[in-house]
Amino acid sequence: MAERPDREHIDREGFIPVEGGKVWYRMSGLDDQTPLIFLHGGPGFPPYNFSCLEALGDRRPVVFYHQLGCGKSERPSNPELWNLDRFVDELKTVKDTLGLDRVHLMGHSWGGSLAVEYALNFPEGVESLILASPLLSTPRWIDDANRLKRTLPEEAQTVIEESERSGKTDSEEYKAAIQEFYSRYWCRLETLPDSAKRTSQEANMDVYTTMWGPSEFYCTGNLKTFDGADRLQDLRMPVLFTCGRYDEATVETVSDFQKGVGNAQMVVFENSAHHAEIEETEKFVATIAGFVNQVDSKTS
Repeated sequence: MAERPDREHIDREGFIPVEGGKVWYRMSGLDDQTPLIFLHGGPGFPPYNFSCLEALGDRRPVVFYHQLGCGKSERPSNPELWNLDRFVDELKTVKDTLGLDRVHLMGHSWGGSLAVEYALNFPEGVESLILASPLLSTPRWIDDANRLKRTLPEEAQTVIEESERSGKTDSEEYKAAIQEFYSRYWCRLETLPDSAKRTSQEANMDVYTTMWGPSEFYCTGNLKTFDGADRLQDLRMPVLFTCGRYDEATVETVSDFQKGVGNAQMVVFENSAHHAEIEETEKFVATIAGFVNQVDSKTS
């Protein structure tokens, strides 16, 4: 696709009023091809690990925003704000306020739930979906997590089971035991980058526990019954699914999701768990860039 001679470089940030408060956003990149909006996971964990996607700004505006309650956005204390429908409305407000008629939507983990829900409700102008290690069915996620837990050392399994059964999931023993899971299926790097540490520091655990629960594999929140798998067949735009070979969003499950979509591709990052953006950064960025560039070349 030829670059427009009048293209300009966009670089702006600010706050957008949404229901419940204001959310911070940044949009940067060349105003040449279709913008990409990134939807972070959690819920409640800002997208600092995904700054690598700014590389896509060589052809298009890239939009990051911190969902209400975390990162640089306002942090209201009202738990009634933490639900899927409000976050969908928040995304629509961000997109409309920025005047983005056509977009690529990319969601990681919980961000994948949000991306699919938005695309099903407001498909017009969504040129493609990128679903990275997506949560698209809580029952399926928990089934996979239970299977993966059985690969942990027996002592860790026992602590996890007893803590969850007794409701004592705030103990140091439980936190140590779930690290056995996280080091295998969440991120396999021995040393986490500063971006991951900042993400944890600016996360909002009230959002996370209200919607999800005390750990990645124990759901007690309002996403407990979430299941969008059967509706994937209604997606009409091109879709890219990705996951890591050792991902808690397992290859088998993500492959099943891909087969449920008419126009979908899938890429597996062979040396990654749930965070290919920091485990295999170069391949991750190249994969996303290649996909959106391909979609743009067919729609231009």
